[in-house]
Amino acid sequence: MTDHQTLLQIANRFATDGAVASCTPHAGGFINHSFLAETEHGAKYLLQRVSSAVFKNVPGLMDNIAKVTAHLSEKEKDPRKVLRIAHTSGGASYVRDAEGEYWRMLHFVENSICLQTPETEKDFYEAAVAIGRFQHLLSDFPAETLIESIPDFHHTPKRFAQFHAVIEKDPAGRLAEVRGEVDYLLSMEKDAALLQNLLDAGELPLRVAHNDAKIGNVLLDRDTHEALCVIDLDTVMPGLTAWDYGEAIRSGASTGEEDEQDLSKVTLDMSLLKTFTKGFLQSCGSLTEKEIETLPLGAKIMTLENGIRILGDYIAGDVYYLSHYPKQNLYRARTQIKLLREYEAHWEEMCAAVRR
Repeated sequence: MTDHQTLLQIANRFATDGAVASCTPHAGGFINHSFLAETEHGAKYLLQRVSSAVFKNVPGLMDNIAKVTAHLSEKEKDPRKVLRIAHTSGGASYVRDAEGEYWRMLHFVENSICLQTPETEKDFYEAAVAIGRFQHLLSDFPAETLIESIPDFHHTPKRFAQFHAVIEKDPAGRLAEVRGEVDYLLSMEKDAALLQNLLDAGELPLRVAHNDAKIGNVLLDRDTHEALCVIDLDTVMPGLTAWDYGEAIRSGASTGEEDEQDLSKVTLDMSLLKTFTKGFLQSCGSLTEKEIETLPLGAKIMTLENGIRILGDYIAGDVYYLSHYPKQNLYRARTQIKLLREYEAHWEEMCAAVRR
């Protein structure tokens, strides 16, 4: 754990409004370590140690964020509606400490909240507005100039190849227990490459995608719950609009907890789906007809991808996803399978919601 004096030394390598006088742990996020930094003038910043264990090319990742946030800031002048980087006096977007760890500093967005699940339909609508606006403002950004901060992050066919590999090895001896779940997910493999094939064929445009676009990565105004900005930009890289729409629906339109054990509580809330779709398409700007048509497919493939990743990790012995009690990852995987079955039951209604 980094001591307070060292944190202050790191924080004061960035150009801030006055010297940083305090750094206290800040909750939120599962990968990077965050601290609320406050200067002698009362200005607040978020100091973060970026995980080099998860992100193998932090300089490239920070270059992505610097480019994208600069582009957003040129178009959106309200500082609360764009995540902003605090650079060093030399103009760098990060620093390294004596141990070689990477640190960055972001301007703290005052009077904001971050919800993990929508409390009301309006919350989900506002999240949709923020994610759609993010896509719209970056629609003219050359996505191909960004690196892949996590290579093949949403390359679902490659994710299936990894799933097959862990099934074959069965390293923790758990395969027999989950044979039914495995067989169901393998029966869906025929859909795994649909979006990737359209991208490879040039039928879907390459966009700047957030790639983890969920309500938990959107800041809302604490008082009005109005959409502010999209945060956690570590996975911003080239991608598809359908990936962002799909991840938002997967994570926000389910009625159950992510590890719900009573699967009767896990349903697709079509009202929430329609609300998000309305806000997203109203703020997303000009999408191609094919992009709009494939939005429901994005929800299916993002849920399928999460299912095989989580179940694969359970079979491997819970080596990637942190679990707080036995079989939590199995319960997480089962909720994704239940959602896939919900999509099957509501598929025509999902497609009609997008067409409207």
